[in-house]
Amino acid sequence: MTTITIDTDCEVVKISDERLARLRMFNLVMGVLHLISGTLMVVLGNDTKLPTSTFNLNGPPGTPLAEGTFDEFWGVPLAFGTATFMFLSALFHFIIASPGGFTVYCRELRRGRNRFRWVEYSLSSSLMIVLIALVTGITDVAALIAVAFVNASMILFGWIMEMVNLPDGERWWTPFWFGCIAGIGPWVAIVSYLVINVSVDGAETPPTFVYAIIVTIFVFFNCFAINQWLQYRGIGKWRDYVFGETVYIVLSLVAKSVLAWQIFANTLIE
Repeated sequence: MTTITIDTDCEVVKISDERLARLRMFNLVMGVLHLISGTLMVVLGNDTKLPTSTFNLNGPPGTPLAEGTFDEFWGVPLAFGTATFMFLSALFHFIIASPGGFTVYCRELRRGRNRFRWVEYSLSSSLMIVLIALVTGITDVAALIAVAFVNASMILFGWIMEMVNLPDGERWWTPFWFGCIAGIGPWVAIVSYLVINVSVDGAETPPTFVYAIIVTIFVFFNCFAINQWLQYRGIGKWRDYVFGETVYIVLSLVAKSVLAWQIFANTLIE
């Protein structure tokens, strides 16, 4: 029977003060890079908006869809949308580098976890997946809300995985696999929507950059899961918990930057 450890307060990761100081500076630098990218999105972007919609059947359940009406709900400013997930990352990096935040961060790492990471990812990556859905053509408000919450659930399973498993203890993989299942959902919705729409006679093929966004960000999203898997398998350099933490930080910057600049280069240039 698997033993589950819940939120232990013991220090299980040995990290020198010098290494923690380097991590603090690394977080500060990453925060500045995110902040610069987000600011450039706002300053250089245009007023492009992605519409969201609602659908009214105009009748009781079973009314033919042809009798219903679509209404635009709200236009999402694309420049501010891409900037926001960059700003969220910058904010959390600066919190970690701050005097009070750094103390908590050190305590977290020495206990083999980082809850700052999971809170930030649940917000920023959910916004990222919603923007990808919008670029793909999914505009229904209910669908977008569902995509965001399912993605956040995936991230929170990652949080649970870290809270119930010590880096040097027995592994309970259920949260990891449940997170993988949850994480598949938004991508199935996005790809299915794209395939169905393209297969319609006379439908216009989406721009190439839409496919590039889907492929590259899907790969990066999976890299986060692979990083956690390698951490808890203790493979190679990932036996060192802090190495995995560093990889998370780098992946976060690269994934967000790739998405933001792909969108910028193809839709936000004046």
